[in-house]
Amino acid sequence: MASILVTGGTGLVGSLLVKELANAGHEVIIASRSSAPANHLNVKTIQWDPSQLYIDIATLQKVEYIVNLAGAGIADKRWTPQRKQEIVQSRVQAAQTIVENLKKIPHRVKAVINASAIGWYGPDADYGMRAYFTEEASPVNDFLGTTCQEWEAAIQPIAQMNIRLVKLRFGMVLSNRGGALVEFMKPMEKGVAPIMGSGKQTVSWIHELDLVRLIQFAINHDKIEGVYNAVAPRPVTNKELVQTLKVLYPKNSIGIHVPGFVLSIIMGELKEEVLKSVTVSSKKISDAGFQFMYPMIEPAIAHLIRKR
Repeated sequence: MASILVTGGTGLVGSLLVKELANAGHEVIIASRSSAPANHLNVKTIQWDPSQLYIDIATLQKVEYIVNLAGAGIADKRWTPQRKQEIVQSRVQAAQTIVENLKKIPHRVKAVINASAIGWYGPDADYGMRAYFTEEASPVNDFLGTTCQEWEAAIQPIAQMNIRLVKLRFGMVLSNRGGALVEFMKPMEKGVAPIMGSGKQTVSWIHELDLVRLIQFAINHDKIEGVYNAVAPRPVTNKELVQTLKVLYPKNSIGIHVPGFVLSIIMGELKEEVLKSVTVSSKKISDAGFQFMYPMIEPAIAHLIRKR
């Protein structure tokens, strides 16, 4: 069993990953700004402060793998200038903390698995003729595109330190514990199934269990290195996602299109990401041997609703 450091270990993805790793018998250390104790036999918590590039050196010297999931939530708040700065800095400083401290000490780290996002990619050129974005595509020059560039660039020095580096570009993570799916379900409790804009925009998504399994796959396979898209093989349109949820979620709700100008009032600049169509390929990770438990949207949502 391995010793694995997880940053962002209390977040949506991190909390599930920590649980799965600990249940598998690994020693898991969560790097947290607070000193709250972990509630699992195989998990402990250490303090770190990325704004000061600080992390407990003694712990860092002992771990074999690092999974870096740290970063302020993209869609948690409106994108004010201050919030945008927080989104970027929280990611860049977390990566820099890992890089700068590993440079200074003897260590046992074999691999770093670093989160990124499909915000790297621009919008589909034509809704009617979707060409899947692959990992070689150039980044788009908007807020999320430049954020992903800085994020990935900050962790890149790991690759020059004879440490295997894996960068996973997350799609929309489907979970019944939070995130986008829960936000869609809230208005359905009141009889409304919101379809964003035209609903024709592609959503590249991944079930939370597949994402956690993919991270574990990256830890366990030495040949996995570089950038991989963390998305299910079958993207769907926003309308298809909502209609699937409407059928499977046991509530009587009516599908209603929410116009762009309304989304602008509610979300501000974040509206552009909600309406953006991004069709992303999972071929590279599938070709590497990873098998999705939930490649299609219907069984993925059905599983999450049953659990809820």
